[in-house]
Parts: sequence; structure tokens; C-alpha cells
Amino acid sequence: MTVSELTWPEEQQRVGRIVAIIESRLDALEGQAGGLKEDILHIRKTFWDDVTVNTEDDTELAETFASMKQQAEILSERERGHRHAMNQLKALARLRQIPYFGRIDFREEREGDAERYYIGTSSLLDDSGLQFLIYDWRAPVSSLYYDYGPGAAQYTTPGGEIQGEMELKRQFIIRAGTIRSLFDTGVTIGDELLQEVLGKQSDAQMKSIVATIQREQNRIIRNEKARLLVVQGAAGSGKTSAALQRVAYLLYRYRETLRADQIVLFSPNPMFNSYISTVLPELGEENMQQTTFQQYMEHRLGRMFRIEDPFEQMEYTLTAMNEPGYEARTEAIRYKASADFLRLLDRYAASLLKQGIRFKNIVFRDEVLISADRLRDKFYELDAISSIPNRMQALAEWLLKELTALAKLERRKPWVEEEIELLDKDDYIQAFEKLQKKKRFSDNTFDDFAREHEQLAFMVVQEQFKPLRTQVKRLAFLDAPGVYRQLFEEPAFAAALAEGEPLPARWEEIGVQTVERLDRGELANEDAAPFMNVLERLEGFQTNTSVRHVFVDEAQDYSAFQFAMLRRLFPQARMTVLGDSNQAIYAHAAVQSGFAALSRLFKEEETEQFILTRSYRSTREIVEFTRGLVEGGEAIELFNRPGPKPTVTAAADSSQLVEAIVERIGRMQAEGHRSIAVICKTLEESKEAYDALQTRLPIKRVGTETSSFEQGTVVIPAYLAKGVEFDGVVLYDASRSRYGRESERKLFYTACTRAMHELHIGYIGESCGFLQEADPATYVRE
Repeated sequence: MTVSELTWPEEQQRVGRIVAIIESRLDALEGQAGGLKEDILHIRKTFWDDVTVNTEDDTELAETFASMKQQAEILSERERGHRHAMNQLKALARLRQIPYFGRIDFREEREGDAERYYIGTSSLLDDSGLQFLIYDWRAPVSSLYYDYGPGAAQYTTPGGEIQGEMELKRQFIIRAGTIRSLFDTGVTIGDELLQEVLGKQSDAQMKSIVATIQREQNRIIRNEKARLLVVQGAAGSGKTSAALQRVAYLLYRYRETLRADQIVLFSPNPMFNSYISTVLPELGEENMQQTTFQQYMEHRLGRMFRIEDPFEQMEYTLTAMNEPGYEARTEAIRYKASADFLRLLDRYAASLLKQGIRFKNIVFRDEVLISADRLRDKFYELDAISSIPNRMQALAEWLLKELTALAKLERRKPWVEEEIELLDKDDYIQAFEKLQKKKRFSDNTFDDFAREHEQLAFMVVQEQFKPLRTQVKRLAFLDAPGVYRQLFEEPAFAAALAEGEPLPARWEEIGVQTVERLDRGELANEDAAPFMNVLERLEGFQTNTSVRHVFVDEAQDYSAFQFAMLRRLFPQARMTVLGDSNQAIYAHAAVQSGFAALSRLFKEEETEQFILTRSYRSTREIVEFTRGLVEGGEAIELFNRPGPKPTVTAAADSSQLVEAIVERIGRMQAEGHRSIAVICKTLEESKEAYDALQTRLPIKRVGTETSSFEQGTVVIPAYLAKGVEFDGVVLYDASRSRYGRESERKLFYTACTRAMHELHIGYIGESCGFLQEADPATYVRE
């Protein structure tokens, strides 16, 4: 919609006034912050000069503590003031560059005139502190900007619904205090603003999308009712961006009761954490806790096993097709992620109530103090009605008493005498002081020597038994790996537990593979969550009740076990899960969707689901090509941002392919693209490509150990590129020899959908079937 010539100068004058106010407040705040910093430094430097220290008696000591407390409170107050001033400075600095991006004129029902609301990344009050010059995008009234066009409109406040009419909806592109673009628009955020934002080159970090939030994204961001919020969306539909804005909204909406450390995001890999790390600080909020499921597994089980990470498993499934046992392993990956296996473990756990739990010998100085058989017998003598974890705790208490009795017997053994002779002077003094406290010394009698020796023996044995007691408290006498191993040792045992439900055809081979890994102290990725399930049934479930919100990205890659574990771990938390079934690239996804696993964890009335079908990341031409690669791709809506069609280039050999790629990257760099990815199928192929390209151009290789995302030209495996976007993408080798299996279709799709502006695909010899099936009108052969 056009804007009159008179409107632009009027709006620019307002921008000028706002920027002048912001600059004035920045000057005042900088002075205030500087003064507070000087106060803090002075107080720290002279802290003890201003504290009266006197410890002569209890009264003087109390006065000393009071003086110290007063001085510490003064320091703490100055530090709080300084932090608040610095946060305000950061918010104002952001507003100085882009004061706001939207304006709505809204007239409430039964009110005379419409009121103007200017919307930006944070709020700004006038000098009286009573009128808003700019409204924070998260304020209730700001939802009108995202949800409605001119006409009847309403928004929700804590006090109820406010109805009325929107008379104007205006969008701005303001940079450095100057309006660069100004237009009135309808229901959605105008394409002109989206074109301006999406047409830019990508950065090393994801950026905030508050100026371009779409109506469907706004519903996700502001949802406060659902305990489970499921967001399924096409590649580039803004799922992750909406989730991060949701975190910012929740921290604003519940700022009195919710802290950033009460929100946890499970992301696909550590590099992705780096990629999104600036979004919340850009909005003036602290980052939530960020981790990966693998990091959580390492935290819980790292002492017991070397745990295979999901990328090692991915490399195996993509490269080991000709190795012995491959079919059994891939069958195990699928089965161990399924609801069928979860039911099998349920029955196994029920059987353990009566028999089958394995224990370890309690060993001291290479001698068995308490045998595993005795522990097993004692465990099953305990109240059968009690749960296994409760009985484990009762067994631990019994064990501690047994160790106390055994320690008394141990004091008389020859090794104790030898240890006493090796004690130093301090140990003797310690024994003497303890006996004095017990008032067990007389005046240098023979009995005193005997008691001293007794005390020393007690100290020696206590010190030696301390690790045993610690292990007992940690339930280290439980052989959890042995209990899990038992399930795979005899095929007939698992078959009986299955109660007619079919086991995998290669179950016997699966059992052999599993047992061999466990015996090596290794835990396959597909075994990590099931093993944790068994461990928690034995020891008790760990919970974290302080976390209020859990976000899970790439949810299509999670199994039934993983989601059940997160639900148990965070029982008080609401969950927001995001994913795309077309990017389900792990082997287990063939039988168990992450979204399907959620249905049993929450009540139906607690769940809301959103489906985002419009792709914003890529140009129209790239989306037209990529949506033809997957089943149901026609449902993906295009955003009308034009660009060149994807190219497909055939090469006779690897050297010709490298030449074509080097030339293509040079062209993209010349066009100003700052972020370019050469995407390979596997880590091994990435190494090959890097070795071939590094002598020809500046390039970095991204591997599973890479923890931060950087701009430039990179070589990266497709599975590590999930969730990240690049100005230009070169798919290294899309030949039939590389992508020859139907199971690799979604990996191919994922790689192609990383491109924002340009997509180029090369191959050697014969192209893969996915390219052969693609509509020739959607790409250009070169």
C-alpha cells in the first residue's frame, strides 16, 4: 500500500525525536554506570577499612559480623544498580539503531479516537514515565501487529479481551535513525519487509525475527495454555526462530517468576548452540540452558561406558553396508528405538521384582567381604511389595551396617599394624586429640598406649573403608550393565518376555553384538536410552523440578525412550518440540517418529499442534526444486523471493568435479556471499573434499568436534548442517554411488534445503535417483 508524501517527513521527524531522547538517556546512563563502577571499585578496595573488626567477646564478634554484612549489602546494591544500568544501556543502544519496526492505530470499542502504538524490540517511556513512546514487541497490544490487518481486531491482556478496530498498520525499515522504507500493509507482515530481511547474506549467528514474525509463528510464541506444544514445519519455515522468540516472550511475560536458567533447550549438536547463542541477548534476555541429548547421556553414564554419539552411528549406517553384521546392527537401531522394545523392557522390569537382578562382590584388599550371591539373596528377602529402588536403598543401609561390623574385625589384622607404623606425626596427634575429647586418657599409663593404638587402628580402617562406603551410597554394588546384558544373552529369555510380540529376525545376532560391546565397556548409541531406562528402574528416577520449560529441536530424531526420559526428568516442565519429518535422517526414524512417541506422554487436552508449511529460508526457485524431492512436498508453500535456479553439473572424474566447485565458489564469493557450504554425505567424504579444495581456496572443515559456527567457506557433513543455513550450498557429489539408497533421500533433501540464495549440485558419472526423478524444469544443467 502506498503512503502519502506528507507522511514520510512526519514519521522521520518522530524517528529523529525518539533517537534524540535515546541519545540523551544514553549519555545520562553512561555517566550513572561509570559512577556506580567507581563506587564498586572503591568499596572493594576499602572494604576492610570501613569494617570494625573486634573478636574479643561474643558481643564484639556480633558487631563485627553486622559491620561486614552492612558493607557487603552496600556493595551488592551498587553491583545490582550497575548491572541494571548496563542492561538499559544495551537496550537503548539497540533502539538507537532501529527504534521500531511497526505502528498500529487501534481504537477500542466505545472509545473516541484511535491510539497510536509504535512497536520495537524493547519499550521506551517518555520523561514522565507514564506514556510509552515504543512498546515492546512482547506486550499484549503488540500482538495486534502480528495477527491482524486493518479492520476488527482484538488482543488478550491479563485482565481479559480488548476488542476494537485497527485503523492503520504500518511497517518501517529504519537504519541508523533514518527511515529507508515505509509502507502500510494488510494482515501479514508485508513481503517488502520480508524480502529486505531474507534477501541479506547469512551471518555466523541466527538473528532475531521479531520484525517479521508471521501470524502462525506469533500463535506459537504467545501460547500459554499447552503443556505440550508440537511444531511441525517445513525446512526454513522458522520453527527454531519462533521457538527462540517464544523463550524471549516467556521471560518477558513471567519476568517475576521465571528465570532463564529454568528453561532448557535440547539442540542437535554443540555447533548449533553457538549458532543460536546471540538471539536472546540481542533481545535483552539471558540465554537459557543449552545442551544436547548426548551431553546429558555422557553426564549420566560417562563413568560406566564410552558412549557412541549419534554421529558415529550415522557414519556407520551410511558407510558400513559391506561390513559383517551390518544388517543386524541396523535392525537393532530400529528396534531399540521402538515402542515394541519399550514394552519388552516393561515386562523385563516386572520380572526383576522376583528374580534376575545382578550384583557385584564387595571387595576389600583383594578379598571378597560380601559376595554378590549374598547381596542377591538379601535383596530378594526384603519386602516384595516395595519397589526395586526402595529395596535398593534398604539394601544399601543394611550394607553400611555390615561394613561397620566388618571394619571392627579388620582392625585386628596384620596389615593394620603395618599401616600404623607408616603413619606420620600429625596422624598420632590427631588420634591423641580425639581420645582427649572422649576423655579416655589417664596419666601416661599402659592403658593409654593401648587406647591410642586402638584409636589409630580405627582411623586406618575408617580411611580404607571410606571408598567402600561411598560406593555403597552410590549403589555401585549393583551390576546394572549385567542386568541389561542379561536381556541379550539367551534368545529364549527375550522371546519369553515378548509374550508373542515378534522380535527382530536377527535377534540372536543382535544379542551377540550387544553383549560384545558391553563387555568392552562400550554403549552403542541405540542402547544408551534403553540402558538408562533399565538403570532408573533399578536405582530410581532422577527428576529436576526447577526447570519450567523444555524445548527440543529436531524432534523427529528422538525415540520413544528419549522423550519418555525427558518427561520423567522434568516432570513439572512444559514442552515445546520442533521438527520436520522430511528431515528424519537417522536409521531409527524409519519405524518410530519422534512426534508419534509424544502422544502417550501428555493428555490430549494438554496438547496443541501447529504445522508450518511456508518456507522462508530459500528462494522460490530452490524451494520449487527441493519440495519435489520428498513425498508430500507439494504442501510446502513458496515465499516469492526470486533467485537463480539450482544448477546440476556432471563431471567425468573427481578432479573435474573439484575444478567445477572451485569455479562455482569463486563466482558466489564475487557476488558477495559470505557463507558458503560444501556439503558432503559423510565425514570421510568431507575429509576428501577438504583435502582436494584447501590448496585452491581458503576453506575450513567442520566435524563433530567443531563447537562454534563461523562465516566463510566450509566443508561439512549433511547431518551436521541440520538447522543451519548458508548463502550458497554446493552439494559435493550427488552420484548414484553416493546416494544410491531410498533411506538416504531425506539426508539429500536436508542438504539441499540449507541453501538461502544459491544451490549447486555436482556428481561424477551417473546422478543419483533423486536427481533423475526431479522435475527438469526446476533446475539448470551446466
